[in-house]
Amino acid sequence: MQHDETRAYLDHNATAPVRPEVAAAVARALALPGNPSSVHAEGRVARTALDAARAQVARLVGADPGQVVFTSGGTEAANAVLSGALRRPGMGAPTRLVVGATEHPCVAAGHRFAEGAVAVVPVDADGVIDLAALETRLDALRDEVVLISVHAANNETGTVQPLAEVAARARAHGRALVHSDAVQAVGKIPLDFAALGLDALTLSGHKFAAPKGVGAVVLAEGVVLETAFVRGGGQEARRRCGTEALPALVGMGEAAEIAGARMAEEAGRLAALRDAAEAGVLSLAPDAVVFGAGAERLPNTLSFAVPGLDAARALIALDLAGCAVSSGSACASGKVARSATLTAMGVSPALSAGALRVSLGWNTRAEDVTRFLRAFERVIRTLYRRRGEAA
Repeated sequence: MQHDETRAYLDHNATAPVRPEVAAAVARALALPGNPSSVHAEGRVARTALDAARAQVARLVGADPGQVVFTSGGTEAANAVLSGALRRPGMGAPTRLVVGATEHPCVAAGHRFAEGAVAVVPVDADGVIDLAALETRLDALRDEVVLISVHAANNETGTVQPLAEVAARARAHGRALVHSDAVQAVGKIPLDFAALGLDALTLSGHKFAAPKGVGAVVLAEGVVLETAFVRGGGQEARRRCGTEALPALVGMGEAAEIAGARMAEEAGRLAALRDAAEAGVLSLAPDAVVFGAGAERLPNTLSFAVPGLDAARALIALDLAGCAVSSGSACASGKVARSATLTAMGVSPALSAGALRVSLGWNTRAEDVTRFLRAFERVIRTLYRRRGEAA
């Protein structure tokens, strides 16, 4: 993929551009004529490609291939897990859902529990879940089967959650299952599904440079989804029926392989670029507030606001200057709305109205950060002057 010298794409948390190696793998898979469910030679070749992709995704998250169920993306995957169908042997259906206050809409609005059956756990000023409050919620639900859902990392701020500690509290409860929406974390930071003690993990390929429209649910040994989340044929061990999107899944497998092999190197490189962007922002706007600065963050994510700077106007100005950034989640259909994540973190409405997110990725270069900072300097100078004149 040729780098556009006139643009700086800094919105990888919304979607990462497909790697050239991934595009080549997709092209090869497009040439395979068989259906993975067919028994003839062409079908067996397709099945081999599908199995290889499943193994690659499993390796990336520390799971076995048989634990991976392919889906159309992270939202479908999370919706399926939060449908109430998740079961552990010897345990009944979950009757209560406990979620973190900064969960993605695919969790916060994607579950099928009644309103009165959902408990929300607060977060601190950096967006880290309050483990003491979680324990209090679980103690109050001692006689219930509980499903806990806490994301691995926040899509807006990059704040990383203490999943191992969450899982430990679930085990202490004795009748709790744990799901993590790991869409933003997979491929960026190490995740060992087995070691974390999770019951289910969900991911989306396009966040780590795979094609859009594919994802997966990862289920712990013995944990099942009692009801298939797409019914029909026998695909995905009858858990998600419908012919698999083979080319895109092969691309996700290739992207997973590359992300796993280069993760440590990329994390260091991107953290250095992120820190340079953060230092530049604070130099240009000393009163800027960096969200999640006191917590562990994804190495690629910078979320900040400058008091008095309107995000909608800043986004347009930055785009015209050749910089693609975001005001937060890309799931608001192009709207700039107040962030539920920042609200849960106690950020004032006035400050959250100016929230901007810079998220880096595999094709981000130092020149892109420089372009952004130059554009941001013009935005600050122009918008602040206009604001002053209007006053």
